[in-house]
Amino acid sequence: MIERYTLPRMGYIWSEENKLATWLEVELLVAEAEAEAGIIPRDAAETMRAKAAFDIDRVKKIEERVRHDVAAFVTDVAETIGPEGRYLHFGLTSSDVLDTAGAVLMRDAGKEIESDLSELLAALEEKARAHRDTLIVGRTHGVHAEPTSLGLKFLLWYDETKRNRQRMAAAVERISYGKISGAVGNFAHLDPGIEESVCARLGLKPAPVSSQVVQRDRHAEYMTTLAIIASTCEKIATEIRNLHRTEIGELEEGFTTGQKGSSSMPHKRNPIVSERIAGLARVVRGNALAALENVALWHERDITHSSVERVIIPDSTILVDYVLHKLVDVIRNLVVRPDRMRKNLELTDGYICSQKILLGLIAKGVSREEAYRLVQGAAFRGREEEKDFRSLVESDSDIGQHLSQEEIAECFRLDGYLKNVGHIYERVLGKHR
Repeated sequence: MIERYTLPRMGYIWSEENKLATWLEVELLVAEAEAEAGIIPRDAAETMRAKAAFDIDRVKKIEERVRHDVAAFVTDVAETIGPEGRYLHFGLTSSDVLDTAGAVLMRDAGKEIESDLSELLAALEEKARAHRDTLIVGRTHGVHAEPTSLGLKFLLWYDETKRNRQRMAAAVERISYGKISGAVGNFAHLDPGIEESVCARLGLKPAPVSSQVVQRDRHAEYMTTLAIIASTCEKIATEIRNLHRTEIGELEEGFTTGQKGSSSMPHKRNPIVSERIAGLARVVRGNALAALENVALWHERDITHSSVERVIIPDSTILVDYVLHKLVDVIRNLVVRPDRMRKNLELTDGYICSQKILLGLIAKGVSREEAYRLVQGAAFRGREEEKDFRSLVESDSDIGQHLSQEEIAECFRLDGYLKNVGHIYERVLGKHR
């Protein structure tokens, strides 16, 4: 038997022991509700609660013969109860147990991921606050654009992660529905009150209407939410990987004592965890597609979804839990190199300030087309002649007709690019955090 705390929490949730224990709890709660309703004898329900147990190996052995997992489980448990075991699974179909227990497991797994997201939020907020005024060049299309704040990168990821936590909470709410409505969902052999009682005791809501199964749009929403979370993690990891590149070198993954970056090249320090995160996100997205394929089933139910869900739901929740833990470690242990950021800011010799010159000319009455022509001409000429942009602007007589040397110098001050960063932080974090 698996002890509860010998596995990580997410691993325990999806263990065979916990799965079957959750099945058993559903079965016993149904029996107790049926006893309350006078459907089965009260002493039978009491005996079930006192004696019911299962043996994983015995269930598997029976399943080899009957080729049905729930039937094998019911047979095994009924044997431990004795004669009263005949009332176990009374009026139920397998999906009553599978889907109701599955909702409990998915809810618990989702709560773990919500907790992981809270940890990531804390790590991102810490870095955002620490680097609010750290200048870094912004890049669009991979090309230097304008200076910005390194902290804004973390703040952007923080805000997206906050939305992901909200999405996960909504997905957990949407999946937290059970069904105890029988073979085709019409309560032919059960009372709706049984379903209401069992779901309430499990912390679920009864599905307002079901077929033999809880409808799989709920599962698809849950799985696509996991895919979005994984994609956000990949987005963050991809930026870290790019800024880790030798030619950029502005951020690096932490490198521990004794770690090796390559079996053959001792100088290497590779962003291996970020790469791992980016790769695993692909698996989670692929699983989400499979969940979408599960929405359409034949009539009241077929089992094309069943085998798929046995793989994709545990795998995706475990993967996202793992990815989030790894990403938190990466963020907390990032090596930040402001010196390299400053060097890269100067790499283009002032060309990243071109828009300030453009707007300065427009403000002096020059048409936008003419101002753009003047600034672009100076920039392109400077690249060809390998001269710094500021000296070209200062010596350009056409630009000099409109902007003084002092006004040009002001255009090349980098701190002005951060003048409204505090306002953005207040929007995201509030004034008093």
